[in-house]
Amino acid sequence: MTFRLEGLETRPAQTWGAVRIVPLVRDEPVPHLRLHRKVYDEPVTAVEAGDGTTYTAYVPHAFVATWSEDAQMPAASYGTRLLRHDGAAVLPCMPVRNTRRMKRTARRTGKDRLRFLPLHLAVEGYLALHFGGPEIAWEEWSRRAVTHGLSPRYEETYLGLQVRGLEDALRLFEIHPGQCGVMVYVADALASAFVVPHPDDYRALHPTLVEDLFGELIYLNGLLRAPAADLSAGIDDAEVRSLDDLRAAARRRRAEWAAFHDDVMAGRLFDEDGSRQVVQYLNGFELSRFLPSFGLRRENHIGETITGTDGRVAYMKTFRLSDAQVKRGFLLKQLAAHDWRLDATAATLGTGEAALALRLERTGFGYLLRQDVLDHYRAQARVT
Repeated sequence: MTFRLEGLETRPAQTWGAVRIVPLVRDEPVPHLRLHRKVYDEPVTAVEAGDGTTYTAYVPHAFVATWSEDAQMPAASYGTRLLRHDGAAVLPCMPVRNTRRMKRTARRTGKDRLRFLPLHLAVEGYLALHFGGPEIAWEEWSRRAVTHGLSPRYEETYLGLQVRGLEDALRLFEIHPGQCGVMVYVADALASAFVVPHPDDYRALHPTLVEDLFGELIYLNGLLRAPAADLSAGIDDAEVRSLDDLRAAARRRRAEWAAFHDDVMAGRLFDEDGSRQVVQYLNGFELSRFLPSFGLRRENHIGETITGTDGRVAYMKTFRLSDAQVKRGFLLKQLAAHDWRLDATAATLGTGEAALALRLERTGFGYLLRQDVLDHYRAQARVT
């Protein structure tokens, strides 16, 4: 899995407490592609799943979806009551936007328009990782694991507004001329990369970074308030004899910083052993999502991109997985690679079946094993 960030230049970072923002500037915008934000007035969405059922997402104060009598527009009632006892009165309600299918997170809204939810493609790809569960009903796996797989599957994330210092940093930091992207660090841990095709797109979408999802490590780093390290490099005044010398020295320092950032600080953003899946095509561009190789004790990022035919990134948004999320992805990948055989997987990992079973339980996958099998492995672990 390879991407090219050609055409994007790394500019000097700005820091605010634990938050470091590294601007990415394009030498010229990506032609024939623009991004803009569409804000829906309706806070609740009902989506037809295609099998006669409807998926309804609602805000905390909305409880049950129902239909209003006004223009047959769907609505969600406030509070916990559905109808009055006589059924005559219409309760206070909020509007609901109804969409046709839940089949794809990215969907065409015209021959030249594509609508998708930022980061949902990436997170959906991670949650769907080997979602079907065991393909062969080995005796260790529970009936639920064989019939329902990993359903339900969920992960916890934090809103950018919950990452301490991020909102202030985004409000105070300067937006560079030609800026089309940013790398966000919290306590010098790469939290997110965000790239758009045009500077006007970035100026419009810059405030939305506080609405992005961030992982546990980034949230904790914000709470700890560990200041970002001082990575500035001074200029030796002995080498400066004129304004031209000063300009040349400044250019060298800026080039040195860009090389250090791209090779060291952001060097683990893309995983050569990871995977990429194309989700949608649009006028010569590809919308895709990518997963890492789930290597332990290292950075692992999931994300989504829009790339041109030359492989150059026009749009990108990434999410750094927590250590716990990486471990879950690693275990699922190992199990799938060994046809969900516990003995074969344990042998590859250099551990016993009991240790592997308890490891699955600690990572939240204990429900996949039969209860008597899991109890047996627990007893076996206590004896040893």
